[in-house]
Amino acid sequence: MKIAGIVAEYNPFHTGHAYQIGRTRADLGGDAGIVAVMSGNWVQQADCAIAHKWTRARLALMGGADLVLELPTVWAMSSAETFARGAVALLAASGVVTHLSFGSECGDADKLRQVAACLDSPGYRAQLRRVLDGGAAFAACRQAVVRELLGEELSQLLSTPNNNLGVEYIRSLNALKSTIRPMTVLRKGAAHNSLSEERSPFVSATQIRQDLRKGRWEAAEPYLVPGGRAVLEGELAGLPDLHRVERAMLTRVRTMTARDWAVLPDSGAEEGLPQRLEKAGRQCASMEEYFALAKSKRYAHARLRRLVLWTYLGLTAPDRPQYPPYLRVLGFNSRGREILKEMKDRSALPVLTKPAHARELDEEGRRLFELEARCTDLYGLCFEKVPAPGREWTTGPVILL
Repeated sequence: MKIAGIVAEYNPFHTGHAYQIGRTRADLGGDAGIVAVMSGNWVQQADCAIAHKWTRARLALMGGADLVLELPTVWAMSSAETFARGAVALLAASGVVTHLSFGSECGDADKLRQVAACLDSPGYRAQLRRVLDGGAAFAACRQAVVRELLGEELSQLLSTPNNNLGVEYIRSLNALKSTIRPMTVLRKGAAHNSLSEERSPFVSATQIRQDLRKGRWEAAEPYLVPGGRAVLEGELAGLPDLHRVERAMLTRVRTMTARDWAVLPDSGAEEGLPQRLEKAGRQCASMEEYFALAKSKRYAHARLRRLVLWTYLGLTAPDRPQYPPYLRVLGFNSRGREILKEMKDRSALPVLTKPAHARELDEEGRRLFELEARCTDLYGLCFEKVPAPGREWTTGPVILL
């Protein structure tokens, strides 16, 4: 059986995600299995997920996925390059995935392969160092160098988020020398992160989250998996909101020194960013004001938000191993159970189907699982009704048979 891996946040699962799964199966054959690597309770745009990871795994299974694995927070809430590296490493370690399917704005995997090869070439690295000295943002410098080496058309691929991630997935596959074959599905409908009152068959997850948090269930429901509304409304603690932990974050940024900021990933220590972050923390009265004081044309807002959330969660760069040390199962269906059975025989990493399995991991694995448990407990503070801590150690996979 061909098995496609899909990397996603499913925040929440919607019609666009169902379309990708459907197109992937159509291209590989109707019996193809789908293994999703999904972000946990914290997502790459530096926000709390719209629902617990087990709830989102259930929605993914209802929408066509067969097996859902967790991308731990230390990779899920990182730059595109690190996000992709962690997710692809999990798929490769599973031993069963034959293809990696991802959405893209261009729909052309060959063009994305060309850009990926360029980014890993000695010529690119040499020119990037020169361009970065001009003080522009990294993303702009990277695109400028690719323009010099490959031309305008291919460089423009780096200006859109899904193409960008696709390039990073391919780079990660190349770095691992993986036999997994990349394939892409042309993204349709609303652009990533877009907001609009006009509705089409596909809207962005950002739009759906806004509707849900404003209580506009009727507007969001057509874009959820059938039965998805009932699942989300069944969350006893309601929907989470990052604003509920703003004072906790404000406490952290007011007490952080430049040395504290410097031990975070992507801290920009060589560029003087930690000093800027410390100064902003001494002056701000709100997180909105903090980001206004800290931002500059060189540092993307999402990067600053991720740094702040790392401090809130009490994480540092050494907390992220080079590669994930285990495969955590969040949910599966009947076909997923068969994939899981094969994966247990072929996986290069321990497969956790019960929280108790974490106690059998080596030191690195146990430490990461304990950090994930802390991240889950702190996620709970984003709810109006704060749940009891310890859920990471008591919750098993969602099973839909």
